[in-house]
Amino acid sequence: MTIADDHITARVKLPRTYLLWLSGAFTSQLGDAAMYFALGWAATAHGGGAGGLVLTAVALPRTLFLLIGGAVADRFSPRRILIIGDSLMLAMTIVVGLTAATQGSTLWLLLGAGVVMGTIDAFYLPVSGSMPRRMVDPNGLDRAVGLSQTGSQMISLVGGSLGGALVSTGGLVGAALFDGLTFAFAVIVAVLIRPRFEVPLPAQRASLLRQAGQGVTFSLRHPVLRPALMLTGAVAGFAIPVGSLLVPLLARENRWGAQAAGVVLGGQALGALVVALLVARRGALRLPGLIAALSAVPMGLGIWVLALTEQAPIAVGAATVFGLGLGLFVTHLGPLMLGASPDTHLARVQSLITLVQSLVLVVTLNLLGQLADAVDAFTTAVVCAAVLAGAGLMALASAPLRNATMQQEEAS
Repeated sequence: MTIADDHITARVKLPRTYLLWLSGAFTSQLGDAAMYFALGWAATAHGGGAGGLVLTAVALPRTLFLLIGGAVADRFSPRRILIIGDSLMLAMTIVVGLTAATQGSTLWLLLGAGVVMGTIDAFYLPVSGSMPRRMVDPNGLDRAVGLSQTGSQMISLVGGSLGGALVSTGGLVGAALFDGLTFAFAVIVAVLIRPRFEVPLPAQRASLLRQAGQGVTFSLRHPVLRPALMLTGAVAGFAIPVGSLLVPLLARENRWGAQAAGVVLGGQALGALVVALLVARRGALRLPGLIAALSAVPMGLGIWVLALTEQAPIAVGAATVFGLGLGLFVTHLGPLMLGASPDTHLARVQSLITLVQSLVLVVTLNLLGQLADAVDAFTTAVVCAAVLAGAGLMALASAPLRNATMQQEEAS
């Protein structure tokens, strides 16, 4: 439901069960961030090719099984999937820690850990993404997603540093031990929680492949989800690479240095964090679909100034503006898509959203990298800003998305 008036928002309190689940989710995300860094660090000791192979071992099974994972989550108990996923991650970290302690960080160990992590993610992420809808009243859905994004942004700020500290003191063994402790806590939380809006299991069940296909078909035919997915793909492909690719390239071209580049990235995270905190506190703005489409303006403006300036302080301000736009996009389109999904398709829609983001990002990272090599980082940044502006205009042209509210009814 649209949170238009302050007095309405004030009456909406997030359930303690949801806050408890978030504590477990945030804790395990922090452990995963440290573990992901540790795997990449240990893999690069075997060479750059090995590092890329290990990270691919995480991403590939996650991408391949995401739609099946969404179908499984819509068929079986989401709470049970959370318990199983957290328990398997706990077991994996114990095995990795013990093996690394006795045999070292062999490439086969790292590859095996990556495959296990990616496979579990494929079944875990769709459930995790649907939990706000399963645990929070529709009136508080925007604030629930805002609070979730707040925690995720804070974890992104400290996760890499924590991973570096753990690796420097205890190596892969230390990171695995820490990750295991976080998932032990997550298992306890998953056992304690009870989703408020559990979906009854269907009496007649189609095959998992057919259910996965039905989720894709439903989303592509939905008047709100279809344009929202297109906008999501554009943002994933041309906004997410700003931090991972464009800022480092621009920093090298302008000779800012690694430390200054890190501060620029901090500005982006700060902008997104400010928006997430405001939405978590006050609720989303009216017409979240419209706001998500208009978020292309600050994102594109931030990228444009980043490309034009040679001064690091101005780049920090531009990155902050970009982060504000990205925060508006995530905190408004995310809960809108959750609200537009029927109970029977919650996890499948979430799996499709994640799949679109992953596939588009893999393609555009390579294309933008090649473009930067062929021309320069400035031109690459201009292309990103232009594509985002075009995507925003296309989204504005969609009346169902433009006029959508958090009170969006499920499509039949």
